[in-house]
Amino acid sequence: MEKEKMLVILYASQTGNAMDAAERIGREAERRGCLVSLLSIDEFDPSSLPYEENVIFVVSTTGQGDTPDPMKAFWKHLLQRNLNHHWLKGVHYAVFGLGDSGYQKYNFVAKKLDKRLSDLGAVAIIERGLGDDQHPSGYEGALDPWMSSLWNTLYQYNPALLPRGPNFTIANANLMDQPKFIITYHEADGLHSHFSTVTDLECLEKKIEGARSMSPGKFSHEKTRPDSSLKVINNFSLCEDDSETDVRHLEFEAISSSIYYDVGDVLAVLPEQSPVAVDAFIKRCNVNPESYITIQHRDKAHEASEVPVRLKDFVKFNMDIASASPRRYLFEVMSFFSAAPHEKERLQYFASAEGRDDLYEYNQKERRTVLEVLEDFPSVQMPLEWLVQLVPQLKTRAFSISSSCSAHPNQVHLTVKTVSWTTPFKRKRVGLCSSWLARLAPEQRVQIPVWFNKGSLPSPPPSLPLILVGPGTGCAPFRGFVEERALQSKSGPTAPVLFFFGCRNEKYDFLYKSFWESHLKSQGVLSEDNGGGFSVAFSRDQAKKVYVQHKMREQSTRIWNLLSEGAAIYVAGSSDKMPADVFSTFEEIICKESGVSSEASVRWLRALEKAGKYHVEGWS
Repeated sequence: MEKEKMLVILYASQTGNAMDAAERIGREAERRGCLVSLLSIDEFDPSSLPYEENVIFVVSTTGQGDTPDPMKAFWKHLLQRNLNHHWLKGVHYAVFGLGDSGYQKYNFVAKKLDKRLSDLGAVAIIERGLGDDQHPSGYEGALDPWMSSLWNTLYQYNPALLPRGPNFTIANANLMDQPKFIITYHEADGLHSHFSTVTDLECLEKKIEGARSMSPGKFSHEKTRPDSSLKVINNFSLCEDDSETDVRHLEFEAISSSIYYDVGDVLAVLPEQSPVAVDAFIKRCNVNPESYITIQHRDKAHEASEVPVRLKDFVKFNMDIASASPRRYLFEVMSFFSAAPHEKERLQYFASAEGRDDLYEYNQKERRTVLEVLEDFPSVQMPLEWLVQLVPQLKTRAFSISSSCSAHPNQVHLTVKTVSWTTPFKRKRVGLCSSWLARLAPEQRVQIPVWFNKGSLPSPPPSLPLILVGPGTGCAPFRGFVEERALQSKSGPTAPVLFFFGCRNEKYDFLYKSFWESHLKSQGVLSEDNGGGFSVAFSRDQAKKVYVQHKMREQSTRIWNLLSEGAAIYVAGSSDKMPADVFSTFEEIICKESGVSSEASVRWLRALEKAGKYHVEGWS
């Protein structure tokens, strides 16, 4: 008997969006009677790719064109030189990418994957789709039409995959009977002893590990237990009281174990959700917050379960109920559990292709939270299993570390801009993590769970000349660089550091002014007599705006001289237009100072990137 045809869907996600898109493609395929295998790309053996007939790849692009962590081993396998151009003969594939056209390397991972698969002999079912965060409807603006074309083309290539044709769909009700996860409730007796022999700190870390290890949104590369717990020892504003923005300098100290990190590393912080919001969500779900639960994937129910966790702790540490906007699929599932006809009709409209733009206005643009959505549709009573599956995971927030561990043993410093904005309907919003950190005081003795990660800015050796560009909070990692190099200079010679900083006003938001000035003094890390320098652009202190690019052009000869001596370039800050503008400015400087063409200067900078001497860390 011939084996039934199956569609393999592989996703490479850093934050969860690619997983959401892949799951949606999988649901739509199943509704057309197609057998589907949906996997994170790090759960798939790349050596078996030649034996798959039909594969859909859904991949995100992170940072400045970087491959998501789960895809790195798979991509490395595809780049092996011994793979010839017939290796994937007979494989049909499609690629959908998720990116942001505000970045210079927009959807770079999807583009290079598409090319590599084709080079290895695979045949594209359909032209690659490119989802754009800048689109009014987000990535779904491209996903919807791409999927429509996918089913028609897939049917032409392999009718057996869609036995009833590309337009046949099973009624949603037939696919809505079971969530993917099973919740088992446990008696509390005996479970308290699991935590009774450990300290309060260990208890907190165990609770976080337990809750996050059971998360449906957990990626295999994630560490669920915090690397450390910190306490705040200092917290003050770097801006004047009447400044338009509030940027905080926070100093933390390790509570239990000692910590170590390199300059350029990133600190991931798990924010604390409002206890009021957590309690309101649990009440809305009509469940007992003190019950103990384990959560297992329905397909893996035979595997040993995790240690049970208190339901309230699972919600608190794992379910983003009052910050992130829910996915479109939540509205579809809610419609099945709505008891009020007018609510059901509205939810069904939001979940439809026709209602996509209105949903975007209601949900994403307003940054409506899960709790707010549930409150807007009071007749909906969803089982907790569905909410566990559909509520976004509470994500850690990443911050560039702004200190040197050598200069501040057992401490870590952050530079945090308090995020706040007004929605199109004039609702005030604040960033969950930044507003929480801004409120912390040493006397509160709050334990802050954190993870130390490598970022995009590797720690430079003392002999390497540096050109640093860090406007706004982009100066954060370079404060650590300068602290480290100041210590290194006490024990031997160090290479020059040329730093370009920018802010709006000298009076209001000149971050770390006294720190930079102290290192400008004779024999300081940034002093001219050491070959270094410090240039600052105040964009709003004069009629014509001045940015770091203008200051770079003023120092074009010094920049070229340092580059000729083998300097490395480090850029940090807003990922909007700044990194691309800075790159273009370096291109201009190389053209002007060396006399080469624009194309040659771009090749020169690309070679610098390949050599590991051009680094960018951007954030939105």
